[in-house]
Amino acid sequence: MHVRVFDPDEVTSANTAAERDPRDVGLSRADVDAMWASVVSLYRSGLHPAISLCVRRNGRVVLDRAIGHLRGNAPSDPAHGPRVPIRYDSLFNVFSASKAITAMVVHLLDQRGLIHLDDAIAQYIPEFGRHGKESMTLRQVLTHRAGIPSVPGAKIDLDVLLDPDRLLALLCDARPLSVPGRRLAYHALTGGFIVGAIVARVTGRDIRQFLREEVLDPLGFRTFDYGVAPARVHDVAQNAVSGLPAMPPPSWLLKRSLGVTVQEAVQLSNDPRYLTGIVPSGNIVGTADEASRFFQLLLNEGTLDGVRIFDPRTVRRSVAEQSFLEIDSFLGMPVRYSMGFMLGRSSFSPYGADSEHAFGHVGFSNVIVYADPERAISVGLLTSGKPFITPGQLHWLAVMRTIARRCSRSEAVAAQPLR
Repeated sequence: MHVRVFDPDEVTSANTAAERDPRDVGLSRADVDAMWASVVSLYRSGLHPAISLCVRRNGRVVLDRAIGHLRGNAPSDPAHGPRVPIRYDSLFNVFSASKAITAMVVHLLDQRGLIHLDDAIAQYIPEFGRHGKESMTLRQVLTHRAGIPSVPGAKIDLDVLLDPDRLLALLCDARPLSVPGRRLAYHALTGGFIVGAIVARVTGRDIRQFLREEVLDPLGFRTFDYGVAPARVHDVAQNAVSGLPAMPPPSWLLKRSLGVTVQEAVQLSNDPRYLTGIVPSGNIVGTADEASRFFQLLLNEGTLDGVRIFDPRTVRRSVAEQSFLEIDSFLGMPVRYSMGFMLGRSSFSPYGADSEHAFGHVGFSNVIVYADPERAISVGLLTSGKPFITPGQLHWLAVMRTIARRCSRSEAVAAQPLR
């Protein structure tokens, strides 16, 4: 299933007022043109109704553009129905890339002495400490080693998903699928809800309120929050199933981790309840610019526009490697994790070639937000198509490969790794 592809010039929106002269940051106009050409190629693959990309180099925006349609051009939409053009400042759900932001909330609590990463979760939520979870720690949750990547028999239900008390009861009753700390297994949703419950217990605020008041408001973020206000639901890019049908065995990964099919996941993601609720592992909503800006905060070791949020040691700890290219038993592939981030590699990496010190996170299914300290870049690439393992996704990987190739490390001003 593919979307209708239009003349790129007719469906492109650029933030020309923000884009700086690339020569100011050691790039050329040809470098920026090549980055955007890779996005146009991805759009022409027909996998995404909308794509938005923002790239900062040495803290300055060199590219902030979007292409396609906010809604009305999904494969299932009428060919001649109404379509809403995308804008460079349109909103997207970043899905699992939310985990990186949620992890930084945890690190901020630790920085302030309100929690400690190696404390047992049961120290903050006593009723959680049963069925073999008595010694499970926050570090294990952040590194996908807690042993509860899913709750067997549970299926995503929005009525449950958005009810913190019912969710916590399910997690307290859950039995680990493996001994906590022993096995690497991606926690698609469970870890975020545990974090959310701890934030509520130690601060008296839900995680959305805490993130907004302690991080986003001081930095002047307008969105990039858990969900949106009901009045803004239609401002969020509509997600669409695209590409080849998801077939076993890859399709089992999503079913096993979320309890739903790709089609069901996309349908849920467009539901107003999901878009206005709090899903710590999966519903940060914002612009590509805000995604890039948040990672610029981390690239700057906790300071942005003169405002300090995190101590440098807090940021360095958050991106320090915790698993050394082990096979993730749920994803079925080798992944390097820190406490909250997927790390790059010197060989094959989602962040482009030779990106060992890059850190970020991917989101369902072609969303990626990251920073590469050696190249002094922070990137937000947001998409609304939801293909699941298809050859066309090579165009997606080519975007990050092009950015990495065009942003040479030798020209970067701030080229020191954070760890």
